[in-house]
Amino acid sequence: MKGIIGAIAGDVIGSAYEFNPTRDHNFDLFTPKSTFTDDTVLTMANALWLLEDPQHTPEKLVRIMLDFCWNYPDRGYGGRFARWIHDSDPQPYNSFGNGSAMRVSPVGYYAQSLDEALELAKISAEVTHNHPEGIKGAQATAAAIFLARQGKTKQEIRDYVANTFNYDLSRTLEEIRPTFTFDETCQRTVPEAITCFIEGKDYEDVVRLSVALAGDADTIAAIAGSISSAVDEVPNEIVQPVISLLSEEFCSILLRFNELVTKQEAAL
Repeated sequence: MKGIIGAIAGDVIGSAYEFNPTRDHNFDLFTPKSTFTDDTVLTMANALWLLEDPQHTPEKLVRIMLDFCWNYPDRGYGGRFARWIHDSDPQPYNSFGNGSAMRVSPVGYYAQSLDEALELAKISAEVTHNHPEGIKGAQATAAAIFLARQGKTKQEIRDYVANTFNYDLSRTLEEIRPTFTFDETCQRTVPEAITCFIEGKDYEDVVRLSVALAGDADTIAAIAGSISSAVDEVPNEIVQPVISLLSEEFCSILLRFNELVTKQEAAL
């Protein structure tokens, strides 16, 4: 399976290691602690937004995000985002956290042009993460997914992201790993996640590289995995355990979104 399952599986696999970091590339993919987190909840919210709002309004996205967060509490929402959920009038709060990038993958799969991917990613980010770095992280992720869908090489994707968003993608994981620490900003996770995608041999390897950085494991794996699954199939032995952890509602949205993307691609 390809598509946004790559983000969801990355989230689930990384969830057990977010606060229990490992640098062992051969870690167990699934443990009793494996679950979906806020990364998946908000990815599903973005997918439903694209399915149900042809006008792509920020107001509709906010309503869906709030509904999902209320329906799926205690999924690791960040402090400022949690306050946003409970605000009587939720407004953007100038965040540059990686929450904008972790939830944006549906945009990269839905968009029919690079310009549309960039514009929808901006809308998706700005309802909370309206800091330029927050927007940039979402756009870079969505653009990488879109370009991967178009068959661009990893080098072409690296060059586009580096030149467009001024991310340093010159460092290898071997150079990044020794000094890498837990960080929840776009600036310190999106470039690293893209590097995991670039260096990974296949989907599983991309996710393993992401988690073994011993940082914000679920989110880095969700971002890197969301790009990788535009190129490589997510193996069934990963898909099935992940699907078993999702709610019926999320499984339905995943199926509907995949069907929409398949129809769009067939029409091109």
